[in-house]
Amino acid sequence: MCENCDKMWAGVVHAKDDIRYEQIDKPTPKPGEVLIKVKYTGICGSDVPRVLGDACHFFPNVLGHEFSGTVEALGEGVESLEVGDRVAGVPLVPCGECEDCKRGNFSLCKHYVFIGSRVYGSFAEYVCVPEANAVKFGDDVTFEQGALFEPTTVALHGFERLDFQGGSTVAVLGGGTIGILTAMWAKAFGAREVTVVDILPERLEFAKKMGATSALNSMDADFKEQALALTDGRGYDYVLETAGAGATMKMTFDLVANRGQVCLIGTPKKELTFSVDEWECLNRKEFTLTGSWMSYSAPFPGHEWTLTAKAYANGMLKYDPGLIFETYPLSKIDEAFDAYRTPGKVKGKILIDSEA
Repeated sequence: MCENCDKMWAGVVHAKDDIRYEQIDKPTPKPGEVLIKVKYTGICGSDVPRVLGDACHFFPNVLGHEFSGTVEALGEGVESLEVGDRVAGVPLVPCGECEDCKRGNFSLCKHYVFIGSRVYGSFAEYVCVPEANAVKFGDDVTFEQGALFEPTTVALHGFERLDFQGGSTVAVLGGGTIGILTAMWAKAFGAREVTVVDILPERLEFAKKMGATSALNSMDADFKEQALALTDGRGYDYVLETAGAGATMKMTFDLVANRGQVCLIGTPKKELTFSVDEWECLNRKEFTLTGSWMSYSAPFPGHEWTLTAKAYANGMLKYDPGLIFETYPLSKIDEAFDAYRTPGKVKGKILIDSEA
């Protein structure tokens, strides 16, 4: 913390390709809010184009929405939290008034605020959030795990878009952070076969370490034959796409079984088209195709968050340091984003340490 208690250090985006470590005003919690002293923040894939591209909503801005820390101060009226509580941050602030919110579908709110993109976030020493946007966890959960709550809930929300039944077969396309977490949920919920598909051997090896029963490289000439052999030729009961790539989105059509289910979790970056033959596959197999957006349900922020806290605490989801690619101090946040300039260099989650 800087000598002036009214100031704090933050990583501030001033323009495209311009993020600076500098002092800004320290926030003060309003009624119903808490001030969190940030420990770790994960860099999300959505943060990268906001820094290196043109996706930032405004300037100057403080990004960061996958975070953990300690409650530092309470605003008036806060009752469920105490100073010193260890918490994970919940970035979505829904309007609470639209039809989707009234139905408990907070992920679908069209008038939401998002901490770390539309208001200042956690690439800073401190951040203020509404009381409901801080999920407590105990000493048996690390701050590193706390910073993984948000992507873990995204994986769970996508998984629960499917009518899953235990003892079934699951393919997860993409072995990045969300893909590994999705596979971990599938295994925890009782899938008998969990196949992770990627093109990087190190990701495939890590997927098996984290519980996947099989890991396949889609660059192999006989990839499809390998995949179908794992399902006795039927295809997979459930296929979840997490990479957001056109090739893997189309791959779901090939891998899903008749009357199976597909969920697209990944966010595409380019236009995507399907041939007549590819789309006919949807008709002929009569499979269900759905999407997933964020990670919230009623009561807010949802069981995705409370179950994640319990799953990390009781070992339902195991933690491995390999989930974290590298940790940078907040003062080196520009170097952390520089790592994303080299395609394929970042092979896991990068954490920013606001206390280092």
